[in-house]
Amino acid sequence: MSVAPLLAALVVVGGLGVLPLVGSAYALSLGYSVVTFTALAYSWNLVSGYTGYVSLGHVAFFGVGGYTTALLVTKAQWHWLLAAVAGGLVAALVAVPAGAAMLRLRGPYFAIGMLGLARVLERLALGWDSLTHGGRGLYLPPIIDTRGVYLAAFAVLLLLIAGTFWLENSSFGLRLLAIREDETGAESLGIPTARLKLMAFVFSALPTGILGGIWAWHLSYLDPGTAFGINIELTAIVGAILGGAGTVWGPLVGGLGISLVGEALWARFPRVHLGLFGVILVVTMLGLPRGLATALMRLRALPPTRFLIRRAVRQEWRAQGLPLGRAATAPID
Repeated sequence: MSVAPLLAALVVVGGLGVLPLVGSAYALSLGYSVVTFTALAYSWNLVSGYTGYVSLGHVAFFGVGGYTTALLVTKAQWHWLLAAVAGGLVAALVAVPAGAAMLRLRGPYFAIGMLGLARVLERLALGWDSLTHGGRGLYLPPIIDTRGVYLAAFAVLLLLIAGTFWLENSSFGLRLLAIREDETGAESLGIPTARLKLMAFVFSALPTGILGGIWAWHLSYLDPGTAFGINIELTAIVGAILGGAGTVWGPLVGGLGISLVGEALWARFPRVHLGLFGVILVVTMLGLPRGLATALMRLRALPPTRFLIRRAVRQEWRAQGLPLGRAATAPID
């Protein structure tokens, strides 16, 4: 494998890491949005990209984490970082019964069910005035330096990249891919599909809840529309699909692309930027239906990640006495 693609990926991630040290206030604010939505794309990718269960309500766990953090900070005087971690844990706990119920559905029924779950939680936050202050929202202490929230979100992103890389090269990840390709066939092979789907669902809810808590602290304010905003959900989904769902580099490429291109269009064409952005997305997805990251891996502009599958292919080719040509060493998507 060429070293250049790996170095390019490391430079991008390293550049995001040093941004708080060299960037302006505007660059840091933009960088925080990029890191947050890229991390959300990764968390959505853990369940939807690898199992094929497309969720339209993953923002439910973002809102649960945000409200848990806001309540712990304002009512129990917790440190915001500990409160954000607690928000992630509460989101994961909520995901256990929610996943056990929702994952019985398949296809569009699961997507619509998750969308309904997010809207139910939004209405609950709006109606529980004594706890959440309803539409008035919760006010958190204002922050002076945004570097702390940036670094916290960046740490979550790094953990998600590392976790996705592990998933890509583990038997757990391969079983999830089997569920995505043919769940009935996977069950016939003895794969415990219900348990694996629930595990992926809960694992994806944990970082989503933490990111929601960091987001609440960053804004210093939280209301139902902000916590469960559909724009947050759609940005994460589009980022994952644009980059390439079910891959390691897809959410990174898609998250960076959607954030930077959207910001550039907004700055240069403020009146029509949404229309232009939609045209670019449609053209890109029609031309590259498997995502930008898959195309870059085929061009060797990004390093391959499925070493386990590649190793199995090599062993099979050797067992059959076939030469190890490019087909056995090229990136497998």
